Amino acid sequence: MAEQPRFDLTGRVALVTGASSGLGAGFARVLAAAGAKVVLAARRADKLAEQVAAIEAVGGQAIAVSLDVTDETSTKAAYDAAEAAFGTVDTIVANAGVATEKVALGLSVDDVDGLFAANVRGVFLTATEGARRLEAAGSREKQHGRVVIIGSITAEKIFPATSVYGATKAAARHLGKALAREWARRGICVNVIQPGYFESEMTADLFNSEAGGQFVATFPRQRLRPPSDLHAPLLLLCSDAAQGITGSVITIDDGQTL
Repeated sequence: MAEQPRFDLTGRVALVTGASSGLGAGFARVLAAAGAKVVLAARRADKLAEQVAAIEAVGGQAIAVSLDVTDETSTKAAYDAAEAAFGTVDTIVANAGVATEKVALGLSVDDVDGLFAANVRGVFLTATEGARRLEAAGSREKQHGRVVIIGSITAEKIFPATSVYGATKAAARHLGKALAREWARRGICVNVIQPGYFESEMTADLFNSEAGGQFVATFPRQRLRPPSDLHAPLLLLCSDAAQGITGSVITIDDGQTL
């Protein structure tokens, strides 16, 4: 009888970008609970300290590093700090990003540049810097590299006021599949999780409004689910059980794109 897959991440070192709040903070907690040593990375250092304390309070291991994902020097420094504390990062969750609720004619050039810088260049820098270090540490032989890019269902379906945001997420989706192909023989699996609309800090104002309630009513199940729906797929893709999963795009949206 074949051994059953386990999502125990003991011995892994995970870096989560955008970990100061929302989905990223939840990802950091669940990875730590599964046994990984977690590097929480974001620009808001005060918020990171709170998340690290919460992980350590329940016996997890974590550190905070300042990181601007749009900046190459900042990205390298974050990986340096991670390695100094825990060793080579073998599990990368590229979660950091920005959003806007403006329609296309309301977007400035600065808005557009900011969206692409965070949501595309940031993913590229996070993934490629990690991959270089993974390969130097023997990922071809160990087959232990894991990269999970957090995308969005707006890459697949048009929603109100998401024109450029959705375009950046479509780019992130394509980038994930392209990197998976490029790194197929380097022992690095690259996959994309595309969340739908969830209860989060980013969406709270929208869904607490009358318009937000009407928007939810258009979903097939007319509800919002908690972000914890994302945790089991994340653990799978970060685990040893995912050696045969690369280039996949997993949509988790409670049917919102149906």
